Amino acid sequence: MVSSARRFAPLKESLRPAAGELPVLRGVVFDMDGTLCEPQTYMFSDMRAALGIPKSTDILHHIEQLPADKQPAAHNAIRAIERKAMETQKPQPGLRALMDYLDSRSVRKAICTRNFDVPVKNLLTNFLEGSVFHPIVTREFKPAKPDPAGILHIAQEWGLVRDDGNGDGSGLIMVGDSIDDMTAGREAGAATVLLGNDVNRDLSQHEHTDLVIHSLEELIEVLDAGFQGREINVK
Repeated sequence: MVSSARRFAPLKESLRPAAGELPVLRGVVFDMDGTLCEPQTYMFSDMRAALGIPKSTDILHHIEQLPADKQPAAHNAIRAIERKAMETQKPQPGLRALMDYLDSRSVRKAICTRNFDVPVKNLLTNFLEGSVFHPIVTREFKPAKPDPAGILHIAQEWGLVRDDGNGDGSGLIMVGDSIDDMTAGREAGAATVLLGNDVNRDLSQHEHTDLVIHSLEELIEVLDAGFQGREINVK
């Protein structure tokens, strides 16, 4: 049996000589809602109520399937809910500490979210001034998560490409709080980190989840020591 656990070399310099030939972490991609900022899960219930759709229906997919003349009103309805939620947006505990750590280690950072650009700008302006995220992929980029296209676009922007010229996510970590994040990361070839909470605990053992943390600051120690995902034995 061979382990398929995802691993990266330690970012702490003193530990690197003993790491052997482990791959180097090339960047970290973050979800926003529930990851960079605290969860506001009521938004999704409000959105579905505004659109008249059940919990089982994907919000963005539903809007894309509407007649073209109905889509602007639907988009405006969910944006209004997001703008309202933005007024009480709070940074995730440990946010600044983790970003300062990544910046100190020259680790590139990007955002891949299903939100639109205004709440993202609000978060960066109010809580992460001076910390650079590039590129920032919002729902204007299609297809959205759980499709891996956004993460692969980020990889390509960073010059991480396969022989065929398409983006290569194998050197990245995707940090998020939903199945969309875990699936998009896994299908892009990235390692996945779930920021666990009371709502998503069922995802901790999901096959697309490599590692679970319960605060952003936990990731500092993980990356310093060398990322190692859970062991998945394959033949």
